[in-house]
Amino acid sequence: MREKMPFVFAAFLIFFFGFRVLTPAHEYMMRPEQIMSMVFDAGILAGLIATRSRLPAWLFWAALVCGLGLFAIRFTSDAAWWTGHLRYEVGR
Repeated sequence: MREKMPFVFAAFLIFFFGFRVLTPAHEYMMRPEQIMSMVFDAGILAGLIATRSRLPAWLFWAALVCGLGLFAIRFTSDAAWWTGHLRYEVGR
């Protein structure tokens, strides 16, 4: 289990980045949910950095870029700050 955790961290970061870039958000998060999602992202990113020696270099760098991209998305707009998604669409 311990030897698989770096790959789990990398997979989560890459998946969450892809999901938040490709899927539009339909509602804003409540403040506690927003903070917890950022804490969760930061925790996974910290776990990735702590276990970087057990990953192939290409996978580490790809996951690191995706992890930093999760925070970069939040600075693109007010809706992105609250939702964590690149796009926001009001439901019809």
